[in-house]
Amino acid sequence: MDAPRLILASASPRRRELLLKAGYDFEVHPADIDEDDYPPQTLPADLAQRLALLKAQALVPRFPNDVILAADTVVAFGDIPLGKPTDAEDAVKILELLSGTTHVVITGVTVLRPATNYSISTRVMSAVRMRPWSQKEIHRYVATGEWQGKAGGYGIQDDRPDPFVTRLAGSHSNIVGLPMEATAELLSSAGIMPVDGGQKSGFVIPVRDEAVAI
Repeated sequence: MDAPRLILASASPRRRELLLKAGYDFEVHPADIDEDDYPPQTLPADLAQRLALLKAQALVPRFPNDVILAADTVVAFGDIPLGKPTDAEDAVKILELLSGTTHVVITGVTVLRPATNYSISTRVMSAVRMRPWSQKEIHRYVATGEWQGKAGGYGIQDDRPDPFVTRLAGSHSNIVGLPMEATAELLSSAGIMPVDGGQKSGFVIPVRDEAVAI
């Protein structure tokens, strides 16, 4: 049997970049699921893991002999899950809610290898402290369109002269969209390693992981 390919069930350019910098060889085939279809009162941590699993399962019929990697990131404001804004007005409302607060970014990660009935999932949480934003700053940021496709309506990796994230605790790459330490462990357990023996390991990419007290 040929070695399995790694299939990324996500259209996220940030997840793709993290995997590339970590040295993985993979194909991108986004999963088509309804991310808004979930039971009411679902907690953010459960939601992130649920959506990651559903994304991975959606690709099983197409890639039964390969390894499927799926992830979903949710911003938790207390017990309220915040996903990707639906439009600019929604992005403004979400950023107004998060301004000046500490919130939690949760990414669920699932790895499936259907041919061997292998399935493993995890979730990683990081805390983020955001400085207060003025209404002018929020509307100026939303006008750039950088909020699109990002849980919570912002990206910690955005190149800005006035960073709006002041502190974080936990995995930086998790906040970007894919916790690389946990992902590497899951992929290794499914038989997927970085190319060149991992010389371009995710632990040396510019996006570093750090722990900072909040």
